[in-house]
Amino acid sequence: MSRLLGAILAGGLSRRFGTDKAVALWRGRPLIDHVVEALRPWVDAVAICGRAGGGIGDVHLADRPGPHMGPLGGLCAALHHAREQGYDAVISVGCDTPVLPDRLVATLIAAEGAAYLEALPVIGRWPVSLSAELDHFLAEDRKHAVRLWADGVGARPLAWDELPNVNRPADLQALGAGEA
Repeated sequence: MSRLLGAILAGGLSRRFGTDKAVALWRGRPLIDHVVEALRPWVDAVAICGRAGGGIGDVHLADRPGPHMGPLGGLCAALHHAREQGYDAVISVGCDTPVLPDRLVATLIAAEGAAYLEALPVIGRWPVSLSAELDHFLAEDRKHAVRLWADGVGARPLAWDELPNVNRPADLQALGAGEA
């Protein structure tokens, strides 16, 4: 059985949201707490990438090679940490995806090699062997988009029904306070 590190990508600037969306409340708790809760049963440990402390997660990782690299900075930090700690792969999720179906996580875990959610590429499964390739990609003077990198390393896009993703306050309102 593979050792898996769950990586919650939480280092964004939340420009469209207007405030730190990771701590925006949904059902009385910060969005990021919902993601940790959904991911924890599936992985051996949870890393919060791109933000300090907060009392959640097993480890907190600064974006690599530095801040403001977008989601790939957090993923790069998670891949390196996972490789150094003997994990086989990283399951990545954004802090703004509070509804994470078990069936989706099971599909990612079962994927061979690298795979990502076609509609939301920050959600993916990434073998730790990709850490050096991501370093090289981030060192290049180019657009640092997850899909661009994923396609370049041969990751398989997975079709999935749309998931709620909170980018704007209206997205959070659309989720409502009820059960999803």
